[in-house]
Order: sequence, then structure tokens, then C-alpha cells
Amino acid sequence: MTGAPWLILPTYNEAENIRAILSASADVLAGAAPEGFRVLVVDDGSPDGTGSIAQEISAEHEWLEVLHRSEKTGIGPAYLAGFRHALDRGAGYVMEMDSDFSHDPADLARLLAAVRGDADLALGSRYVPGGGVSDWGLLRRFISEGGSTYARWVLGLKVRDLTGGFKCFRREVLEAIHFDSVRSRGYAFQVELTYRAVRAGFRVVEVPIVFRDRQQGKSKMSWRIAAEAMWLVPRLRFR
Repeated sequence: MTGAPWLILPTYNEAENIRAILSASADVLAGAAPEGFRVLVVDDGSPDGTGSIAQEISAEHEWLEVLHRSEKTGIGPAYLAGFRHALDRGAGYVMEMDSDFSHDPADLARLLAAVRGDADLALGSRYVPGGGVSDWGLLRRFISEGGSTYARWVLGLKVRDLTGGFKCFRREVLEAIHFDSVRSRGYAFQVELTYRAVRAGFRVVEVPIVFRDRQQGKSKMSWRIAAEAMWLVPRLRFR
């Protein structure tokens, strides 16, 4: 659907969440984009059947597509595949969101409104006034806030929440930042996309959100993902 907003939902073992997250997201987007929208599930071969469940739902709703990938290679490659798919089909706006309700689907409307206004990239931000996190322990808070602070300092950016994965891009941003050359996979992937957008002169706006820990399923966060960001971020600045 040319010019429509596309929501990309990467999944791996989200069978407990997929029906509910699709329903909630579609309800919000139907109100925010009455002219039409699309949702793309990018499933990395989930052994719990997430991809099959999404495929069944897609037979009932024309707004839903499923991209099946054979293996789990990280959230970065999954998003890149989703971006290519959406842009090839004429997406006007491309949105990122976790599939486990850590991000509130209701906030999709505010992100889309921001890029339909004067923003080129809208970030759902935990670290601006009005934003926050819920149900996190001290270690998780330290890793997340420390990661954003570290990346902001190394890259010389003013954006407060650099590691978050709740975003809405104008099509032109993704085309201009040459996202196909991004090689980061975890936290660093989100940092790199925003850094490239800022370097290219696009207007980035942070929209306050409250991030909640998942209630169903298992977190994909690991020390390996955090460590990747530590050594990749300086390379972004000095490459």
C-alpha cells in the first residue's frame, strides 16, 4: 500500500504474545491511519510456532504479512529484512516495535503523529520527561541507562534514549542512511540507525514512553548484546 505506515514486528518464540500484540497494534493503527496500514511479522524460525500462528492470522486480515527467516541471526538483521520488504512495497512510514508488550501499542499513534508533523524520526524515549521504565531491577536499569549515556558521550549526540527499539521513520530517512550497510545486531543496531539519521541532517524527536518488562515469554537481552554495543559504538564515531 503506497505511502502507508508499516509496522515491523520481529519475533522469536513469541507464541504467547503474538495474537494479542497483533490485535492491539491493528486497533491502534486503524484509528491512527484510517487510510490504511500494514503490519509485517519477521519471524526468525521460532521453534514455538510463532511464525505459523502469525501466518494463520494473516489469512484472516489483509493488513498482515509474515516474512519467514530460517534462523535467528539477531534483531538487527531481522529489522533490515523488514525494512527492505516494506520499502519495496511503497511504505511511506516504517515503524519498529517489540512484540512482547514492553512497548505499549497505544503509543504507535503518537510516534506516527510526530513524523507526520515536523519529525523525520520519532523515538519512543524512556529518558526524557514523561518517560520511564517499569518492573526493572537495578542491574537492568544500569545496563540500559549506562548504555545510552555511553553512546551519547562517545557519539556526541543529544538524543537521550539511543538504545530503545520503538521508532517511526519517514521513508526518506531509511533511504538516505543506507541501512543495508548496517551490521550491528543488538543495542548497537538501534544506536547506529539514530546516529546515521542525525549525521544525515534529519530531525529526530523523542516521544516519552513508559517501557514495561514483558509478562509472557523470555527476554532476549544478554550480556553479549550489551558488550557488542560497547565495542561497536566507538567504531561508528571514528570509522
